[in-house]
Amino acid sequence: MQRVLVMGSSGSGKSTFARQLSDLTGIPFVSLDALFWKPGWVESDRAEFRARVNEAVRQPRWIMDGNYTSSGAGELRRESSDTVVWFDLPRSSCMFGIVKRIAVSYGKVRPEMAEGCPEKIDFAFFRYVWTYRQVQRPKLLDYFKGLRADQSLVCFTDRGQADAYLKQVAQKNRASVH
Repeated sequence: MQRVLVMGSSGSGKSTFARQLSDLTGIPFVSLDALFWKPGWVESDRAEFRARVNEAVRQPRWIMDGNYTSSGAGELRRESSDTVVWFDLPRSSCMFGIVKRIAVSYGKVRPEMAEGCPEKIDFAFFRYVWTYRQVQRPKLLDYFKGLRADQSLVCFTDRGQADAYLKQVAQKNRASVH
């Protein structure tokens, strides 16, 4: 596990998981949100974003958090990864996650976001998360069909599974040190 994609709905816990996995493994964390957004919540144009992703993907090791499969950089990330971690959580878990995130981080820039993009209340974003399972999930399922036999797909349907996975990684790391 050297090049890991962490994907799923906003509010599912994927960014927290990706940062924790990075801390446990020493594999650098890359946030696609930080590569995509400019200060003031300005979107990067497609070519600029793709160039940033290309640079990140060329690195020998990474844990890359985010979806962005339709950006033109999705295939490159899939082809370069050895592991995909998918947070396939219910709508209620993801909605709770974003409400909690806003409550805790409102007005602050989260660690995985671009500078100048503080947490805010955004009703279009709420709708994106609310409709994620119907609109975005089928696109991810199609995206996963492009995985090769030598790539691993790890699926979590609740946060407890993700926590257990991180605990296993931590135990393996401790065992390999001794």
